Amino acid sequence: MNNFRVIPRMDIKNYSLIKTIRLEGVRPIGNPIIYAKKYYEDGADEIFLNDTVASLYDRNSLADLIKEIAKEVFVPITVAGGIRSASDVEKLLKSGADKVALNTKVHEKPDLINEISKNFGSQCMVLQIDAKKMKDGSWEPYIRGGRDRTFKNMIDWAKEAEDRGSGEIYLTSVDNEGTRKGLDLDLHNNLKKNVNIPVIYSGGVGEVSHIIEAYNEYRFDGISLSYLLHIKNKTISEIKKELLINNIKLSERK
Repeated sequence: MNNFRVIPRMDIKNYSLIKTIRLEGVRPIGNPIIYAKKYYEDGADEIFLNDTVASLYDRNSLADLIKEIAKEVFVPITVAGGIRSASDVEKLLKSGADKVALNTKVHEKPDLINEISKNFGSQCMVLQIDAKKMKDGSWEPYIRGGRDRTFKNMIDWAKEAEDRGSGEIYLTSVDNEGTRKGLDLDLHNNLKKNVNIPVIYSGGVGEVSHIIEAYNEYRFDGISLSYLLHIKNKTISEIKKELLINNIKLSERK
């Protein structure tokens, strides 16, 4: 298993950093360049940038923002939202991104996973899953920012994406996102035990104890945080200190 990563989740709308609840509702936070630099200097292992409305308009408009952030941040940057083609990926990588996370478009065009993995490497291709729990206890991946159903089984979809060349999964619980009530442990465990690639979890963390509880129950590869950082103003160094005290082996930045 890779050592545990702590990753700020930065949802972007109109070039502003925002905070969402269940992927909806918008609370403005501030300038994403300033926040990305702060999180990098405080020990972030990676930065996750998500264009929150890109899939609705079938475009990703973060290239210029990534160029500015890449001048200040020297850890991997993952970009999500509205990515439609290998040429979109190439543009984002040339702007300073290291990885891309795809959701909506790969449900319409699964072969895009193969194409990105082949052209840029599996480490570049992250499958983004926004999952909702169904009445029968299963989970379904949603698209377009958690708005639309796919009518697919999450586990089957994750396995298919891994087989096609996805090198990592970025999993968000839509039900828990922004609620601060903790991670959905059943969701996380059911995905992690069915795939062999790293899984980064997001959605529901309101206290550092939520991360520790989840990790002790089900080992996973990293956590992506928004509320703790943007709203509660917990520093990454403080979070990492608490994780280390609880014997969670952290990733070492290069």
